[in-house]
Amino acid sequence: MFSRTGGDAYKEGLDNIISLSMLYGEPQEHFKCIHVAGTNGKGSTSHIIASVLQHSGYKVGLFTSPHLIDFRERIRINGEMIPKQDVVDFVNNYINSGHTGQPSFFEITTIMAFDYFRREKVDYAIIETGLGGRLDSTNIIMPELCVITNISFDHTQYLGNTLSQIASEKAGIIKPGIPVIIGEATGEVREVFAEKAESMHSPITFAEDAKQIKSHKRENDCLVLETAQNGTIIDALAGECQLKNANTALHAIHALQKLGLNITQQAIEEGFANVCRTTGLMGRWMVVNDKPRTVCDTGHNAGGVQYIVHQLAKEKYRKLHIVLGFVSDKDVTHILEIFPRYATYYFTNANIPRSMAAKDLFTLASAHDLEGNYYSSVSEAYQVAMQAASPDDMIFVGGSTFIVADFLEYLHKNQQHD
Repeated sequence: MFSRTGGDAYKEGLDNIISLSMLYGEPQEHFKCIHVAGTNGKGSTSHIIASVLQHSGYKVGLFTSPHLIDFRERIRINGEMIPKQDVVDFVNNYINSGHTGQPSFFEITTIMAFDYFRREKVDYAIIETGLGGRLDSTNIIMPELCVITNISFDHTQYLGNTLSQIASEKAGIIKPGIPVIIGEATGEVREVFAEKAESMHSPITFAEDAKQIKSHKRENDCLVLETAQNGTIIDALAGECQLKNANTALHAIHALQKLGLNITQQAIEEGFANVCRTTGLMGRWMVVNDKPRTVCDTGHNAGGVQYIVHQLAKEKYRKLHIVLGFVSDKDVTHILEIFPRYATYYFTNANIPRSMAAKDLFTLASAHDLEGNYYSSVSEAYQVAMQAASPDDMIFVGGSTFIVADFLEYLHKNQQHD
């Protein structure tokens, strides 16, 4: 599993997924879909689009990664996770199929999702890429619409060391004649997308050229958006980065309307306002406690962390406590430079082999004047932070998707015991 062990589980190329697709009768040919790629924001954007389509009365499949608590979060229809028995049956079927390939965890999961969406006859499926685009396992679909949220440095060992190289990989999802929405792109990155779209004769829209969000304010942990075409919208996703995601999603929704989908103003308003409840989305500036105010967020690269730190600076608190951890195969020095020096840190590691050891992170962070201590588990780090925090303090938990996953799993177990 790439998410657990890193590069050893990464398999480049589409041969395996094409072989699996043939084994299962090319399930991706049997439903309409929207393909979403990008470095940051593709999960939030995918969930917003899915939520709006659900509120429009469509039966909507949603394939995303990684999961936080339960593997089945990756494969949903109208917000409901794939049943356990369907997962068991699919795996048993594959084991007994005689297939001689060596598919990766993600390749198997992708075909499981496509097969489930076909059997359940979804109207539309929102398909999020796992890594990159051109050689991503999901890139055997022929979508109605492509969306690329943005490009920043992440997974450079697989996608390239320059933004234009990474953009070229993401641009690999652009298909002949299929409209594409680009959330955020400047300079050489914009040129890469424009050239690819032109070569494919694909209509391209740069979302930032015609911003849908005219102004915004934050109320009750929601964003109140004043939009160019859709009036006032309440967005349940309140993180700083969500302004760009909302703009991208609105452009995607308008493109789907032009393609003939029946999406009403009411569906747009309800889709944004209820995105977490409708789709099961977790871990995006997620408020889990009031006193002390406790928030977790899965932002894990420099682009995502900048938004988080900017938002932390706007929050009101007496003292800031940060429970922080990363994966070991990522250069985090430039990320550590972004974090505030005034916070108290609780360095930790997630319960996966790929996690950076808490002591190693503590040593690295000390060189960047980030002060605190290290703990052997996320639950221990959080408990110590809770003991140290007063009701008018703030606790932030993040740095890695897996830190948030361990944190939410700890909260989930505690709630069950309560």
